[in-house]
Amino acid sequence: MKSNLITRGGHDKLVAELKHLWHDERPEITKKVNWAASLGDRSENADYQYNKQLLRKIDRRVRYLGKRLEELRIIDYSPEQAGKVYFGAWVDIENDDGEQKTIRIVGVDEIYDHHPQHISIDSPMAKALLGKQVDDEAEVFTPSGKKTWYINAIRYETHGNSLDSTN
Repeated sequence: MKSNLITRGGHDKLVAELKHLWHDERPEITKKVNWAASLGDRSENADYQYNKQLLRKIDRRVRYLGKRLEELRIIDYSPEQAGKVYFGAWVDIENDDGEQKTIRIVGVDEIYDHHPQHISIDSPMAKALLGKQVDDEAEVFTPSGKKTWYINAIRYETHGNSLDSTN
């Protein structure tokens, strides 16, 4: 079962997508479908078939977003999170090989934009990091074996501002 957590920024993006689909995309495609339908035989009308298929795809996404937005729980930064890795944190990590990464722990619905630094709260890496502090070790079990990562810094965003917890 996927998590129902989302950052405020992620929630705002989904709401914006829903509004765009409903108020911009859908009316435009509906006009095209109606125009193509007015040309007669729909069975051989590529414009009609393509736009009708596109309209169904938009409607599916609109229904999904409408239901999903009702289920989601926005998690805003709380001062109690300072200094530890929790949902919404930006975390700078490093392994024994000197490989460094900066990742952000977000909800599964925020992974859709394929941001290279976003990882799901449900991922093994996120689970290993949760509750840790700067200089702690996090052991992550991967298909290729156990990996150890060290936490170098933790940051949170609060309405566009960054709160830093580095040492």
